[in-house]
Amino acid sequence: MSKRKAKVERKTSEVEVTVDISLDGKGKFEIDTGIPFFDHMLSQLAKHGYFDLKIKAVGDIDVDFHHTVEDVGLALGDAILKALGDKKGITRFGEATVPFDETLATANVDLSGRPYLVFKAQIPKSKVGDFDLELAEEFFKSFSNTLMCNLHIELKYGDNLHHMVEAVFKSVGRALDSATKLDPRSNEVPSTKGKL
Repeated sequence: MSKRKAKVERKTSEVEVTVDISLDGKGKFEIDTGIPFFDHMLSQLAKHGYFDLKIKAVGDIDVDFHHTVEDVGLALGDAILKALGDKKGITRFGEATVPFDETLATANVDLSGRPYLVFKAQIPKSKVGDFDLELAEEFFKSFSNTLMCNLHIELKYGDNLHHMVEAVFKSVGRALDSATKLDPRSNEVPSTKGKL
């Protein structure tokens, strides 16, 4: 099996991000964005997606977390897309439902080459620590745009804000694990069009 790895560096006047990923990993991670709760969420995505993931971001978090969260999403989606290569032999579709105590979240992904996000999560406009929870949706918008994937996220129910966001990240990690896996039955692009 070829090593499905990629490294992406993204630099703007507001944020510098480096993402290094191996799709066929063991869920090891080193993440430092300067935003502790966001680091914790990204570690859930890596751990439960079985991706070996390193992320280093330095952004204008003294102004707001928005730019850093958005640019990490853009860089991570781009890195996964590059690591997928020509997409031959991938499963393409993935889904996962993850419970976390009183919370239940579901994610469905299609590595279709067409970016589209459906985010059905009624998360209050509040914070966990200093992290604005509405930034979770902004992250997944950026992420799905550069990964060129169809991503549907649904938060079925929940009360604890931390649990709600964490269940979403875990479910996306699990769904991505399924979608990026190589299917031993085929070495072709999983599309009747011959291209994704």
